[in-house]
Amino acid sequence: MENINTEDTATLQNFEGMGATCHPEGVHYRVWAPNAESVSVVGTFNDWNDQANPMQSEENGNWSLLVENSKEGDEYKFAIKTKDGVLMRNDPYALKVTNSAGNGVVYNHASFDWQDSNFQMPSWNEVVIYELHVGTFNAKEENHVGNFYTAIEKLDYLQGLGINAIELMPSSEFPGDRSWGYNPSNPFAIESDYGGPEGLKDFVKAAHEHGIAVILDVVYNHFGPSDLDLWQFDGWSENGGGGIYFYNDWKSETPWGGTRPDYGRGEVRQYIHDNALMWLREYRIDGLRMDMVVYIRNVKADGNPGNDLKDGISLMQWINKDIKEQFPNRITIAEDMHSLDFVTNSVENGGMGYGSQWDAEFVHSVRDAVITANDQDRDIPSVVSAITRKYNTDSFQRIIYTESHDEVSNGQARVAEEIADGDVNNWYSKKRAALGVALVMTAPGIPMIFQGQPLLEDKWFSDSDPIDWSRLDKFAGFASLHRDLIHLRRNWFGVTEGLQGQDVQIIRADNDKKVIVMHRYKDGGPKDSVVVVLNFSTETFDDYKVGFPREGSWKLRFNSDKGDYDPDFSNLGVFDVETMQGEFDNLQQFVSLQIPPYTALIYSQEE
Repeated sequence: MENINTEDTATLQNFEGMGATCHPEGVHYRVWAPNAESVSVVGTFNDWNDQANPMQSEENGNWSLLVENSKEGDEYKFAIKTKDGVLMRNDPYALKVTNSAGNGVVYNHASFDWQDSNFQMPSWNEVVIYELHVGTFNAKEENHVGNFYTAIEKLDYLQGLGINAIELMPSSEFPGDRSWGYNPSNPFAIESDYGGPEGLKDFVKAAHEHGIAVILDVVYNHFGPSDLDLWQFDGWSENGGGGIYFYNDWKSETPWGGTRPDYGRGEVRQYIHDNALMWLREYRIDGLRMDMVVYIRNVKADGNPGNDLKDGISLMQWINKDIKEQFPNRITIAEDMHSLDFVTNSVENGGMGYGSQWDAEFVHSVRDAVITANDQDRDIPSVVSAITRKYNTDSFQRIIYTESHDEVSNGQARVAEEIADGDVNNWYSKKRAALGVALVMTAPGIPMIFQGQPLLEDKWFSDSDPIDWSRLDKFAGFASLHRDLIHLRRNWFGVTEGLQGQDVQIIRADNDKKVIVMHRYKDGGPKDSVVVVLNFSTETFDDYKVGFPREGSWKLRFNSDKGDYDPDFSNLGVFDVETMQGEFDNLQQFVSLQIPPYTALIYSQEE
């Protein structure tokens, strides 16, 4: 290797950052390839000539070069010379690629015009999340996936529904044009078929203009496993493993192949940290949802301390701590599914530092209660436990839902389909699916629904089966039911503030009649205290006496049995109620309720 003039090295290091960075002087390229004999950058600016632009070693495993005649839009690769020949590799930090098996494209974040939008994410207790998959959310042409621009066309719909946060399933570049996104080939690049980096920025900008935050799903428990230029990137590997970016021993194994990143290696830690913070800094993303964090903290996801990945835990702590400090109120969400306080406990308290986590206990208990065929088999104590669960005494450290991409795929169907086993357009399906949504929107936690849920979608999730938007007309009432619940959850009318509170008091858990009555409150009192009544049985109760938290008149704000929501619903004469003196459920006043079958009722008071 040639001796390098220290003056040149100092000049090179004035250009910070990895990958291809645009400057007035040209494009600066930097790549980590510690086992390379030499590296050159090739591309459209030098006719792909690997002799034209040799890079200089920075003596730390990095190679760099300023190419003065290179500019934004150029395609490029790194030619890495090894003892076994030259490897043509895409830039691990490539912000844009022609496709997962194509070339990197020089992209300049600074060239996007955000027009000084000053969006602030809503407080976490106000957030209602809608999970969507860009490829199937609004696919307008047959045999073409949806993209960020077709998704933008539905933002008015989401805004009207009351959604104020969208969670995008992973959108980093993946092989082909159809995928759930959990097989990232180029972690820094945005899927070209979705619209690339410009598409995501346009989507975020448009969502913010609609008052909607954007949370991005990211995958750090494995990469690939296919079309993966990171694999044996600079020619070195051990045990047939993945080389410098991956563990090369037993710790590499995941359910998705032997492609777990090496969380203990400084450059790999920096790579993942850079990736996480890039979304918030350059794309103005409002939060990150991290896929299967349990495989970042433990090799086998089995809880055995011998399989713990301390480096994975400390990496996530570093990322979460930096996000909390540099981007206050942005949220990080863990999909861990082991119901551990540790995951959402603060880094200072020895936790992983996530803001919230998908709550396995809620979804499994509530889905089970809603789907179970026979009323007598419904487990009311299990539902109560799901309602009252908190992590680290904070209700908003959990995301609650009955449908997600995981819950409606891989052999599991939509809630309504699980009940119906055929035609979802039947009374039992619609009534009990509505009961599940009502519980999601009234229990303490951050509520989430999955794309198509308000349309009574009857197909399991697949990346080749787009949402059928014609169902919005067919099931307009069912969509209105979701809208009305979301509006109450967000206190649109100023009379249900308690639904955004931390607290819940279970007034009645009637396992015999399958009824739950709960009091939700923030500070308590008129326009705050909310009473939610949930009937998990097919029986109609005409004189159900139950204690209420405060005397006076209670207005009925929501009745899931309303005829407007579906012509099959009974529209029983449910009405406002007045309390009577007398002790019930350790309260000094009570009401007599009429409760239709499989119905949720929501009450609150005026001043």
